[in-house]
Order: sequence, then structure tokens, then C-alpha cells
Amino acid sequence: MPISPFHLAIPVKEINETRTFYREIIGCEEGRSSDHWVDFNFYGHQLVIHISDNVNKADATNAVDGHDVPVPHFGIVLPYSEWESLAERISKAGIKFIIEPYIRFKGETGEQATMFFRDPSGNNLEFKAFKNMDQLFAK
Repeated sequence: MPISPFHLAIPVKEINETRTFYREIIGCEEGRSSDHWVDFNFYGHQLVIHISDNVNKADATNAVDGHDVPVPHFGIVLPYSEWESLAERISKAGIKFIIEPYIRFKGETGEQATMFFRDPSGNNLEFKAFKNMDQLFAK
């Protein structure tokens, strides 16, 4: 079944810093915009940042593989080489990781590289890459 692009709109506290982050650091192509929102091509999906005074500041977590995973979060599953390149860009940009890049479920079904960090408005992001993409939904 072909994957349809998802649409996700998130609140941000400052439009220009967050716009630069998604465009320059993450590498998303910018689409339409106004003074209060910006569309991005987020790896073939539509991500929209909206300026808001109500940015979520919750620090909820869930334990996964010995790490406190921030909830809510969003991200994308990348090919391994793209994941490694992004991890290097994030590190070089001086962005603090919530969970440093590592291999989750090593040697188990669903083995994956993962990393967590926040955008400038505090939205939690997870980027991952599977050793075997056939295991994306494996139990």
C-alpha cells in the first residue's frame, strides 16, 4: 500500500528561528507561508509551524529501552545513511540531544537507530532508521 503524506501542524513560539531550524538544520524545503505560519516538505509530508502563545511545555515521558522518551513527539524513519548525516548535522549545530543517537533494541526484532532532540520552540523530535525496514511494524 502506498504511503499517503501526513499533515501535521505544530505550535511554535517564534517563527523565524524555528523556520531556519527546519529549513537549514533539518533540511526541509519551505513551501507557502505567511507572517504566522510556514509549510515545509518534511520528507514528503506536510509539516506546518504556526506561531502560538500556547506552545506545549509538558515534560511527559515514557520508558522505552532504558530511556525516558519524551511524549508527545514526532519524526520520520530515514534511510540509515541519511540518519547518520542528520545526527552529525544536529551535533555540529550544537543542538542538545534529549536522547543521544544510539541503537535501540540491539539484536532484537525492530532494531533501530534513534535520536531525540527539540526544535527551537521545544517540540520533541525523534528521527530513526531501521537496520531492516521490513521490521518497521514487526511484533
